[in-house]
Amino acid sequence: MATWGLVMETTVGAGERKHTEAYVLAHLEGTREDALMELERRARNHTPEHPRSPKRRRLFREGGGFLLVIDGAWQSFSTRFTVAELLDDSAAPPPPAVEPEPAELEPAAPEPEVAVPPPPSSSPVERYADGVPVRPSWLGRTDVQ
Repeated sequence: MATWGLVMETTVGAGERKHTEAYVLAHLEGTREDALMELERRARNHTPEHPRSPKRRRLFREGGGFLLVIDGAWQSFSTRFTVAELLDDSAAPPPPAVEPEPAELEPAAPEPEVAVPPPPSSSPVERYADGVPVRPSWLGRTDVQ
């Protein structure tokens, strides 16, 4: 099954500082049609930062997605929504480990019991009813800062 990226390219800033930036909104596994349906839902509900006082809003469908054009009092701002197949991701999480079938599992050898050494202090440690020491072992140590 293919992984689809929902990508948004939008106008940010205003005036001479106006430029376009791209954002990956989400990844979807499934068919391209499923990804386009989700992308259309996001495009219809998108409210960009600019223009602050929109006069007209138009949503166009194109081959790989949608184009949202919003006319403001002085300028138009556009947002392009594209669905694209993810081919490579350098920061993708590792794939989940496949666990072997129960029949393939070998019986685990019993682990040897490890003897827990007694605390270095020869006096018994005073503890609360739940087993937590009343006085922490690090309290008063000069080698810990």
